[in-house]
Amino acid sequence: MDSMVSDKNNGERVAVVIPSYRVTRHILDVIEAIPPKVWRIYVVDDACPEGSGEFVRENAKDPRVHVLFNEENMGVGGAVMAGYRAAICDGASVIVKVDGDGQMDPALIPIFVAPILEGVADYTKGNRFFDLEAVRSMPKIRLFGNAVLSFMCKLSSGYWNNFDPTNGYTAIHAKVAKQLPFDKISSRYFFETDMLFRLNTFRAVVMDVPMAARYADEVSGLKIGKIVGEFMFKHCRNFFKRIFYNYYLRDLSVASVELPFGASLFVFGVLFGAFHWYESYVGGLQTPAGTVMVAALPVLMGGQLLLSFLAYDIASTPKQVCHKVLP
Repeated sequence: MDSMVSDKNNGERVAVVIPSYRVTRHILDVIEAIPPKVWRIYVVDDACPEGSGEFVRENAKDPRVHVLFNEENMGVGGAVMAGYRAAICDGASVIVKVDGDGQMDPALIPIFVAPILEGVADYTKGNRFFDLEAVRSMPKIRLFGNAVLSFMCKLSSGYWNNFDPTNGYTAIHAKVAKQLPFDKISSRYFFETDMLFRLNTFRAVVMDVPMAARYADEVSGLKIGKIVGEFMFKHCRNFFKRIFYNYYLRDLSVASVELPFGASLFVFGVLFGAFHWYESYVGGLQTPAGTVMVAALPVLMGGQLLLSFLAYDIASTPKQVCHKVLP
């Protein structure tokens, strides 16, 4: 198998992880399309009711394929983590995650791997929104939803230069994957977004890779109404964790002061102004100019401090790869 490693990549071992759950109609085609320069392929049967793991074992002729089995359904994140563990243990250098439903083109694997092997990224992920013509053809509600999710992800993860956070086509350096707290990462629909938060905790560089989605006949199990509350909670949790880790636990900067003071002033101004506006409204009185100023000044000053913090946070997006210094 080592002979399949690309000479161009100086012997780097590229592994592919394919979560397998109800994808027996497409997974053999996905495996067949994986470039020959990939060193090993891990198909993870996530307690699939169709028995996709056994199906691959019996029908896939590619000697690079290794089938893993989860005893219970762990979700896409749990399946990917199982694949990561196996690839790291076997000595992979870069690990690519591709879905088994045929919606991700395996021919793009070298493009995802190249920035990592060239030392300019620790983690690459797909972005389906680079092509403006393709974006124009997308339903407006989908564009709006992705924009909202992307902004929330930027706040919670700190990766302000990335978009399309739920895109599951990814590649990661094995040294970086080894640092991940596998048992703490969300294992289901929030997996890709939680990965970004975890990567930011040790300042990994994340790069978007332009791609076009290929839609097959699979039906998504993602129901927006069921996950919106969970996503909101987890984004808020990750935001406060990231702020604590980066601005108070590991480092102190001017932004560490701007955020609490700005938030305090802004909230005070809003609450003070709302209280006195209501009091004047009920009493039918005109609000004194001095009261208006006492409410407006903290809002303005707080807003400026919050914007200054936001600018600092955006400028602090990780830019120096970490896999070069990891053991």
